[in-house]
Amino acid sequence: MYREPPQTLNKVIMSSQIRKRVNKKITKAIHDFNLIEDGDRVLIATSGGKDSSVLLMELAARLGKFGPKCELAAIHIQSDFADKAPREFLQRMAEEYPQVPFYFKDVAVEARLKEGRKLNCYWCSTQRRTELIKFASENNFNKIALGHHMDDIVETLLMNMLYKGEFSGMPPMVPYEKYPCSIIRPLCYCEESEIIAYAEDADIRKFTCTCEFSKASHRKTIREEIKSLTKGSSTLKANLFESMRNIRMDYLL
Repeated sequence: MYREPPQTLNKVIMSSQIRKRVNKKITKAIHDFNLIEDGDRVLIATSGGKDSSVLLMELAARLGKFGPKCELAAIHIQSDFADKAPREFLQRMAEEYPQVPFYFKDVAVEARLKEGRKLNCYWCSTQRRTELIKFASENNFNKIALGHHMDDIVETLLMNMLYKGEFSGMPPMVPYEKYPCSIIRPLCYCEESEIIAYAEDADIRKFTCTCEFSKASHRKTIREEIKSLTKGSSTLKANLFESMRNIRMDYLL
């Protein structure tokens, strides 16, 4: 007679499945886009959120075991108005992953505003990205790994089309022309739902963006529109992603 497996066994199986799925997609992304190669020095930008934390865990697990032989380090850039809780969480993660050097850098984002200007997402992002690139360049890191997943990339694609009138997005790898480093996005094949499941399984889904400026972002509106368009289909979402490398120039202006 068939009997249902114990609930704890089901949880173990699900845990194994989600971790294997995310691991496999990261491996495919690294291979498909040559994101990490032998000799690379990779700096992981860590916010303390689910995406960059999963990325850190997965890349750290590969060191000395399989994949390209590279060096890893992680950095957390703390702005002068943001919550300190993610930093405390990352300090604990640094203890759990001694093979990955951690750096913490404070940036006076709000204090840099000129008189009469107001703080906004673009200004904050630009200031933190500038400091990130500067740190990478000064410390000889040739790759900067960001935790953007497929949903982030597809949302950006549609946002740029609707609000900027241009067909552009966030490619899995972007070499900088002015700096000796490239941006890489190893989570590009992973859906946000998979990252959430992984983070919950690993008990690291502790922090989300609480910045008041994100409430007015177009991203949340676009996210709902994508849900409506795809009806929750992973295949349709993946097709939006694939459209960025299957461009038919003869059928564009």
